Amino acid sequence: MGYFWGLAKNIDKILLLLPLALAAISITMIASITYDGESFINRFTVVQAAAYVIGYAALAAALLIDYKFFERYEKLFYALSLLFLLSVYTPLGVENYSSRAWISLGVTTMQPSELVKVSFVLVFANFLSRNRESLISLKGVALSVLYAAPFLAIIMKEDFGSGLVLAVMCTGMVFYAGIDGKMFGRFAVLALVAAPVLYRLMAGYQKTRIDAFLHPDNLGLEAAWQVYQSRIAIGSGGLFGKGLFSGTQKELDFLPIQESDFIFAVTVEELGMIGGAALILIYLIFLTRIWRSSARAKDMYGALISVGILCMFAFHVFENIGMNMGLMPVTGIPLPLVSAGGTAVVANMIAIGFVLNVGIRNKAINF
Repeated sequence: MGYFWGLAKNIDKILLLLPLALAAISITMIASITYDGESFINRFTVVQAAAYVIGYAALAAALLIDYKFFERYEKLFYALSLLFLLSVYTPLGVENYSSRAWISLGVTTMQPSELVKVSFVLVFANFLSRNRESLISLKGVALSVLYAAPFLAIIMKEDFGSGLVLAVMCTGMVFYAGIDGKMFGRFAVLALVAAPVLYRLMAGYQKTRIDAFLHPDNLGLEAAWQVYQSRIAIGSGGLFGKGLFSGTQKELDFLPIQESDFIFAVTVEELGMIGGAALILIYLIFLTRIWRSSARAKDMYGALISVGILCMFAFHVFENIGMNMGLMPVTGIPLPLVSAGGTAVVANMIAIGFVLNVGIRNKAINF
């Protein structure tokens, strides 16, 4: 125990405490969105608060075991992660928003892909750290793609947004591991060429979202209408906002999925450009601290864990805020640690735990 407390002295306190600021924003905005005129305390706010409590407990658990432990069990975690993803096709699987990406736990549901994104970082970081030298060859890069392919295929089928996040994580980690620049360019061109094929393989609602992004003026498309209402909400907030519980786009239900996909639009409508800028600033500090952890990691495995998690959070923030402003297609990617969603909050807190894990084991222990 003394060894662990010695390590704990090295913890990044800013990164540890920033989720509390995001929790306060999250619960406040969810309370505003779900307020029924009688009580601010309801199922949504209770679940979100409970998710943060569980999340911090999970963060602490992620700190207890040296991250190097997971190197020895890469194959086991790889197999278990795939099986967990496939659990959505068992009788426990349930469908929401046109995709079968959840499992029922009786009193609530869980989204396996949120937790698997974190476990995938652990196994893929180990794979890349062992095979860095091979990334200068076509065979080495192809093996990396094949390693990630089962995860991408399963997630993309039911949850295109999470699949995109995983693809960005893979790209960032491979790039950091030292892929040859020319090889990276070839695969980038190949990805662009394959884009039309991927579009044809998408589900109908996924194609509609892409069409809406390419044709934002066609308000007959549901996603285009959603973004149109989101932009109105953001623009109407002005500098200081309309005040908590006073957003008209929110109150009149013009904004869809307010507590999750479009919570940023609600935040700016009610707290104004200043509130939105403050939230973005918190995220910038948050991402900077994660990058700091990767830069100071004692080995490539630890650095790749932090880089993978950095890419996950960065893309979530960029895509969610971007789709709220019409700069990115609507994908259903939540705003990390702010959007409602118990599984996502717990998974994100575990991810932060692993970043802190890498950080505390980078320095000398002082008892």
